[in-house]
Amino acid sequence: MCSSNSIDFQKESSPSPTAPPYPHPPPEPLASYKAATVQLNETYQTKSSGPTAPISNPLGPIPWSSGLCDCCDDVSSCCLTCWCPCVTSGRIAEIVDRGSTSCGVSGTLYSLILWLTGCSCLYSGFYRSKLRGQYFLEERPCADCCVHCCCEECALCQEYRELMHHGFDMSIGWHGNLAMQQRLAELEESKIG
Repeated sequence: MCSSNSIDFQKESSPSPTAPPYPHPPPEPLASYKAATVQLNETYQTKSSGPTAPISNPLGPIPWSSGLCDCCDDVSSCCLTCWCPCVTSGRIAEIVDRGSTSCGVSGTLYSLILWLTGCSCLYSGFYRSKLRGQYFLEERPCADCCVHCCCEECALCQEYRELMHHGFDMSIGWHGNLAMQQRLAELEESKIG
C-alpha cells in the first residue's frame, strides 16, 4: 500500500531522460569561470555576512585557487599543518561552519578521532566536501575522502589556502573576520559620507 504511493512520487519527481544534467549551457573557458565567480562573490558579499561565499554558480565547478601539492606556496600554513594538523583542521572547520563550531572544539575532535581510530581523514574529508559545496570547487583529483586518506596534510593545506584566497584571515576565526569586515564597511561609509 505504501510502496505504490512512493513509486508514484518517484515518477513525478524524477527528471526527464532528455533533460540536460545541469540547468546551464556547457562550460566556457577558464576566464569566464573566474569572471562569473568574481561577479557572484561581489553580489553575495553585499547581501551576506562573510568575506566571500557565492550563492550559486551557473557555470559549473570552479578550479581550486592552488594545486594539491602546492604546499610551499604558503610555508607558514604548511609548517602549521605539518606539526599541528588539528589546528589547521579546526580553523578550516570554524570558517566552513560559519562560526557555529569553534576552532578548539573541531581541533580537539580531530585529535581524538586521530588518536582513537587513526581515521581523522573521514572527519576532515567531510569539511572538504562542505567547502567545495560552498565555493563550487571541483572534486579533484579524486573523491574528498580519498584525497584526505592519501594526502591528509596536502589536502588541509590546500583548503587553508583556498579560504585565505577567498579573503579570510584564518588566525582570527569566523567572528574575527566578521568584525574586521564590519570595521572595513564602516570605514568605507565614513570615506563616502
